[in-house]
Amino acid sequence: MNQLKVNVQQSILTLAAHGWSRRRIARELKLDRATVRRHLEGALANAAISTLGSGNAADSNTAISTLGSESEPPSEPATISSPGSVAGAGRKSVCERWAASIEAALRTGLSAQRIYQDLVTEQSFPGSFQAVKRFVRKLSAVTLLPFRRIEVEPGAEAQIDFGQGAWVIQPDGRKRRPHLLRVVLSHSRKGYSEAMWRQSTEEFIRGLENGFRHFGGVPKTLIVDNLKAAVSRADWFDPDLNPKMREFCRHYGTVMLPTKPAMPRHKGKVEAGVKFAQNNALKERRFESLSAQNLFLSEWERSVADTRLHGTTREQVGKVFAQSEKPALLALPASLFPSFQEAPRQVHRDGYIELQKAYYSVPPEYVGRQVWARWESRLVRIYNQRMEPIALHARHQPGQFSTDPTHLHSDKRHIIERGLDYLLDRARLIGRYTGSWAEAMYAQRGVEGLRVLQGLLGLAEKHPVAHLEAAAAKALHHGGFHLRDLKELLAQPPNVVQLDFLETHPLIRDLDAYGALLPACFENADTLDPQPPTADESNEP
Repeated sequence: MNQLKVNVQQSILTLAAHGWSRRRIARELKLDRATVRRHLEGALANAAISTLGSGNAADSNTAISTLGSESEPPSEPATISSPGSVAGAGRKSVCERWAASIEAALRTGLSAQRIYQDLVTEQSFPGSFQAVKRFVRKLSAVTLLPFRRIEVEPGAEAQIDFGQGAWVIQPDGRKRRPHLLRVVLSHSRKGYSEAMWRQSTEEFIRGLENGFRHFGGVPKTLIVDNLKAAVSRADWFDPDLNPKMREFCRHYGTVMLPTKPAMPRHKGKVEAGVKFAQNNALKERRFESLSAQNLFLSEWERSVADTRLHGTTREQVGKVFAQSEKPALLALPASLFPSFQEAPRQVHRDGYIELQKAYYSVPPEYVGRQVWARWESRLVRIYNQRMEPIALHARHQPGQFSTDPTHLHSDKRHIIERGLDYLLDRARLIGRYTGSWAEAMYAQRGVEGLRVLQGLLGLAEKHPVAHLEAAAAKALHHGGFHLRDLKELLAQPPNVVQLDFLETHPLIRDLDAYGALLPACFENADTLDPQPPTADESNEP
């Protein structure tokens, strides 16, 4: 059996002397109640047994006297020491003579080293530093700081906790016990109670919403313990709230402040409120359904809890709430908090996440990383780990893909997917003739010209712009709208001069002028036999 340290044993005896119950001592010292009971019973048993030299020979019923029992004066029976005393079994501390000075120094916050130095310097203390340190440790173990009672302004705070509801008899005859949510406004002690089957985040949120509607407003802060439905990582200084709970608080304009882990007195008002609801409203009651229990709790809050004279404030709860606290609550938003589901998701190598057998794209930089998905009946919202939105999709059926074109990596995006306008703009950037050739080519060839445009941009990467511009000008002049025409023109040496047949020139006369000079040629032109001459005719001289 593990032996408790001396200072812990002394603390148990001291707290018991102050009237603390065994349950309260065990909770405060973080011990088992059986351990506390064993040490208290052992202390009482030792107090009832006469110690060496403590008995009076005349009053003793024993036939054999103990050593020194006749000569020693009678002493007081052993009792549980008081908080200011550290005397007990064993040798008396050399510091007992200076106990008052040491206690006063401790109250001012001095350390054991400083107390020892002051005792040696000012009071000629003959003992050692270790003696002072042991004495200070014992005093610290039995010196209790009083709890600080905190009262808040109207509308400033609500404390929230769960307890056990009353039994619900199900249709098959089996009993099931729900959870009891209790929300208490810290100023007026106005409460709201609701029984629910689970402590999930969604049910917890709906219960808080019902409480806000019951109060007709929203308190500025919510004090909760570190339940999983609200807190994902408990930390007194920097706790992590459930993302859904964080959004809920933002929607209602309030702030959630979890208590210190394993410190229930930080929300003592609701702790007492849960016990009050359990003992006064639900104890020894049975209900046929969860809704029946909630209807009973609603009527109990109105007729009993609100009309009572509170034991601490000595005022009627409902009256204080109506006069001072309800006007100070924050206004309710226009809509309820939207119902949605959320969960972390891993981004696959193809840039999609899977959500209920459907697939949704995310930006390429999140491939292989974890994101946070939030979905409702029609929309899917995707966030990064800082809860910043990175994607928005419409809900799809299982097996379908939802792709945002901006989520495609530039190296994996085909140039044709960018569209006709993008390709023509790229061609115009090369030069005036290249852009004109591209526009004329697509106007003549239609959709099949998209690949020609892609090839044109490829030629721009291999040939100088000036050469491509010259080739495009020639191809446009001759109506060559195939990519091979551009390639042939680009393959020609740059000093080759292309001679074209001219249709108009100052030296070229109009055909009417030649008709006036040679009318017979033009008159017989339509009567000429279009058939080619035979071989005999062609050989005539």
